[in-house]
Amino acid sequence: QVQLVESGGGLVQAGDSLRLSCAASGRTFSRPAMGWFRQAPGKEREFVAAISGSGASTGYADSAKGRFTISRDNAKNTVYLQMNSLKPEDTAVYYCAVGVSGYYTMSVDGWNYWGQGTQVTVSS
Repeated sequence: QVQLVESGGGLVQAGDSLRLSCAASGRTFSRPAMGWFRQAPGKEREFVAAISGSGASTGYADSAKGRFTISRDNAKNTVYLQMNSLKPEDTAVYYCAVGVSGYYTMSVDGWNYWGQGTQVTVSS
């Protein structure tokens, strides 16, 4: 089993920045892909960003491109999501996920483990 603990969420104003962290522990194969998804009230969970096991490849939702940056520290089994220029429409619960291989997918179905989520609220 793999445990994921997210942190860094909070209430901010539009234009502010937040940095989310997700620490993974437990047994998994070496260097799986890791990603971030989000779910707003009344909406389906959606892809935000992902990073390959090696860290060499990253992918972003159109809504995140240019504003969010995903990174990982394999020595700490931790993935980060730096979010800049936040907008009210970024308000959601953000979930960290561990992939089934070193390659990521933008589909919600392609992930093995999920964290409990951290709330991000952006006021206008």
